[in-house]
Amino acid sequence: MPNPEAIIDEPPAADRAGTAPADRTAGYAIEEELRAAGAVRIAGLDEVGRGAWAGPVVVCVAVTDLSPPPELPGRGGRSVRLTDSKLLTRASREAFAEVLPGWLNCHGIGESSPQEIDELGMTEALRLAAERALAALPYRPDAIILDGKHDFLRGPWTARCEVQADRRSVSVAAASVLAKVYRDRLMAALGEEHPEYGFADNAGYPSPVHRRALAEHGPTPHHRLSWSYLDALPRWRHLRKHRGAGPDQLALL
Repeated sequence: MPNPEAIIDEPPAADRAGTAPADRTAGYAIEEELRAAGAVRIAGLDEVGRGAWAGPVVVCVAVTDLSPPPELPGRGGRSVRLTDSKLLTRASREAFAEVLPGWLNCHGIGESSPQEIDELGMTEALRLAAERALAALPYRPDAIILDGKHDFLRGPWTARCEVQADRRSVSVAAASVLAKVYRDRLMAALGEEHPEYGFADNAGYPSPVHRRALAEHGPTPHHRLSWSYLDALPRWRHLRKHRGAGPDQLALL
């Protein structure tokens, strides 16, 4: 189990790319705007696994009390601050995942299976996973911050869509980290059942190891059979499930 008191050995990806800390640190500007408009309980929501070939899509919702988020000790006396999970190293994500649940007011995680993705399409699967995550909260949020341009929740929820909210909102950044760590651990466990596919390293996304294993062994029960990767596998393309193209299909990012 990661020790949040330990020095994080590797600097975040943003540091290696030369990004200033102020550019990557999430804040509360979006939450404060929503609070000024009357929202009291504000949730940040983020998903992971949308573009993977295998495994579920996972959604996390996180609610803070708008207090300063935890920081991790870094090299040279610097602190590693909370931001989009993609800008953090694996060690930092794991360490944040240990301290965030105790700091947040509450959070919930939901997922949709590959079979549900094949049957419903990605937008509906995301909505289903989000509803499951929201149902895990002890109360209904007054507003939900979504990362991106698309409100896939619709329905009765009051949603605020913001591009790069996972880098700008503490609530969404926390949800981003918890969703990513949860899914990575889940895929690593699946990788023990199917070691040929390298799930512990690729989390079900395309990679050379993953592609070779698919070509040789075909899809596992954890693969999405409506994805077009099967068209490039002559031995297995007969397993492809086709859904009618509809307006609800989001880009697979």
